[in-house]
Amino acid sequence: MEYVKLGNTSLIVSKLCFGTLTIGPLQKNLPIEEGAELLAYGYQRGINFVDTAELYDTYKYIKRSIEISGKRPAISTKSYAYDKKTAEASLKKALLELNVDYIDLFMLHEQEGEHTFKGHFEAIEYFLKAKEKGYVKHFGISTHYVKAVRDSLKYPEIEVIHPIFNFKGIGIVDGTIDQMIEAVKEAYQRGKGIFAMKIFGGGNLLSDFKKALEFVFDFPYLHSVAIGMQSKFEIDYNIKCFEEKKVYLDDRLFENIKTKRLHVESWCEGCGRCVNHCHQKALRVEDRKVVVDYTKCLCCGYCSRYCSVFAIKIV
Repeated sequence: MEYVKLGNTSLIVSKLCFGTLTIGPLQKNLPIEEGAELLAYGYQRGINFVDTAELYDTYKYIKRSIEISGKRPAISTKSYAYDKKTAEASLKKALLELNVDYIDLFMLHEQEGEHTFKGHFEAIEYFLKAKEKGYVKHFGISTHYVKAVRDSLKYPEIEVIHPIFNFKGIGIVDGTIDQMIEAVKEAYQRGKGIFAMKIFGGGNLLSDFKKALEFVFDFPYLHSVAIGMQSKFEIDYNIKCFEEKKVYLDDRLFENIKTKRLHVESWCEGCGRCVNHCHQKALRVEDRKVVVDYTKCLCCGYCSRYCSVFAIKIV
């Protein structure tokens, strides 16, 4: 496994980052022990970088994986904190549920640009003070916006950027993949740590996984790439590809590839809470039921958290 310094931070991370969204309640919802064993297996194989979020509810998997393996990965998490109170609650929750003394990288989740930076300044200020005290090692943002990547260049406090990045630009809210490429390249050259997300477009590009992987392998301005993995086979396969920067064909891979879709059950009440929390604007209410625009949906599963009748799931 290749390891790199994450921009100008102190973190040395594996090129392959284990994304935990897919093992948790918003997607596969694996039993804690099973998910933790997968993470521990990833550490054993050389992955030392894990991505999570308060929303994912996967801290318990990571905590257990550390207990099983005896290895402490670099942990990146994120929250929607917007003021001191919510930032303090998010940090305390992460430290407690992960059972760690510090968070390697704490990010603000799904930032849109300078206006959201300013709107969340109180939270940013809190995390920076927490950094001074040693509870947070580095601070950053995750984003689906080209503007946020560009605007982050004005703020040295933003050390790491976690942008959506795939060859079709699926999920980019305000531009094209070419525009994102230019923004990410400049951020990388300016010393920001860059680790990409959703290189398979939330599952929409799994039918063209070879091109999706080759796209990030051929782009030299990424320090790491977060990929969700749900089996030891997937871990082994991705590690082999990342180690050799080559996409191998394996018959078992095609057995594992399944196109994911967001499914709305018949008992949906059309309350609209999920619609209000879909940043991709992929949901709408028609005839008192939620309808999915699959050209925009990233199958992240975030919306399911806001459904009081459990009518939304990834299938």
